Amino acid sequence: MRPAVFIDRDGTINEQRGYINHISQFVLLPGVGKAISLLNKNNHTVVLTSNQSGVARGYFPIQLVKEIHELMAQNLAKDNAHIDRIYFCPHHPDGVVPEYSRKCDCRKPNTGFIKKAKAELDIEMETSYVIGDRLLDIEFAHNANLPGILVLTGYGKGELKYSMPHKSITPVYVAKDLLSAVKWILEQE
Repeated sequence: MRPAVFIDRDGTINEQRGYINHISQFVLLPGVGKAISLLNKNNHTVVLTSNQSGVARGYFPIQLVKEIHELMAQNLAKDNAHIDRIYFCPHHPDGVVPEYSRKCDCRKPNTGFIKKAKAELDIEMETSYVIGDRLLDIEFAHNANLPGILVLTGYGKGELKYSMPHKSITPVYVAKDLLSAVKWILEQE
């Protein structure tokens, strides 16, 4: 069994640009390849967990999400990095695309992604983490009984300053970016 690191996509792995409705908008953040490569080298399962409600809202097709993930994999490979599993939620209860317009258990902060990962992967949950740039990711971690790390990329700085002071759920660590978060995790071991 290996520990997993569940990583948010938009704002954590790539630049936060709202709904990425064209492949040209996907830009990896600096240090992401190195961060994921460090996790790979240190025997961690890397799992991407991402809400992609733009599919249900009709902003872009599900095929674009898959194309972006292929591009992401190509870019990460340049740093000898890879993501072991990708889970994304195309659903939203207020969507306009009937196939994806519903409530589900995979949309963060629900824990459907964690349950699926536990069933499909050999994960040591006791030493696993969640990393993301939103309070939603920290709530996701809390709901799954995992420590959550907030990164200050994407929405992170605003979430830390304006949203988190009003919430009882807090991250176990606040990191400058994904690379800093990964280094902190490895130091804890």
